[in-house]
Amino acid sequence: MASLSFARALISNSLRQYSLRMMSTAGEKKLTGKVAIVTASTDGIGFAIARRLGQDGAKVMVSSRKQKNVDEAVKKLKAENLDVTGTVCHVGKGDDRKNLIDKTVSTYGGIDILVSNAGQNPFFGNILDIFDTNVKSTFLLVKETVPHIQARGGGSIIIVSSITGYNPSKVLGPYSVSKTALLGLTKALVHQLTPLNIRVNGIAPGIIKTRFSEALWVSDGAREMTEAMVPMKRLGEPHECAGIVSFLASDDASYVNGENILITGGIEARL
Repeated sequence: MASLSFARALISNSLRQYSLRMMSTAGEKKLTGKVAIVTASTDGIGFAIARRLGQDGAKVMVSSRKQKNVDEAVKKLKAENLDVTGTVCHVGKGDDRKNLIDKTVSTYGGIDILVSNAGQNPFFGNILDIFDTNVKSTFLLVKETVPHIQARGGGSIIIVSSITGYNPSKVLGPYSVSKTALLGLTKALVHQLTPLNIRVNGIAPGIIKTRFSEALWVSDGAREMTEAMVPMKRLGEPHECAGIVSFLASDDASYVNGENILITGGIEARL
């Protein structure tokens, strides 16, 4: 009887402590105190990701190749009372990557989250250029950012791939294969980064309504054909990718590691 009373008291105390913790964090956003870098984040999916991470409490460094685009994106996000800053970064240039990382650390004190979103446009470019931007630059950016995330005690890396990494297009062969490589890179990095308390995951968007994919929807005819391919009969919106990235970056996904999440509206895509 005494042992039963003790057990009940122990459970009651644990529940009380849990309730107190929940009350103390009830008003706290899930990414409060975190610092994020999002590449190619002045438009489309990248911009939506930067916005959502900021809305969820993170301090965000946005970037793209053109200063004008960086300035406009930062202005929009600051107008929403989000804690953001920005810098020019061509991920294929080592000096630009270094500046991106150094500016983030000097501005915000460290890095907790990296979202590698920069990629070569799928409708133009030869295979060497595409692999330099989509694969090599992603790998180098991860490698150069990891020591800073490790210094914070761990964090999260999210790599943006594509449905074409699963279903290669006959007219986008080089681009498709580069995205397949990113799916594999996400899996391969798990073994090295997990001991550093860094989770790495990816997303593979389908047909999302952005400037990047406008050839698939800009005309009524093209849009009708594209939407017919999607079980949900509509295009995806950038914000529908952003919420998943925020989830993966947060403690809500603390046991999600090495996954590539498809965001396709129901289009089947598996290797």
